[in-house]
Amino acid sequence: MRVGSRVQPDTVVCLIEAMKVFNEITADCKGVIVEVCVQNQQPVEYGQVLFRVDTSA
Repeated sequence: MRVGSRVQPDTVVCLIEAMKVFNEITADCKGVIVEVCVQNQQPVEYGQVLFRVDTSA
């Protein structure tokens, strides 16, 4: 996903690898991605913001 991408609830927005298992991360709202908060292959923490979505769009 990139800035400007439209998402719906349950749209897969990225994959997170944990212990060699890939987990699909889905959007939980409808809107447009306005910011990508992490880079590809960057380590992330539980609860970390990955994307910001404008739900009024």
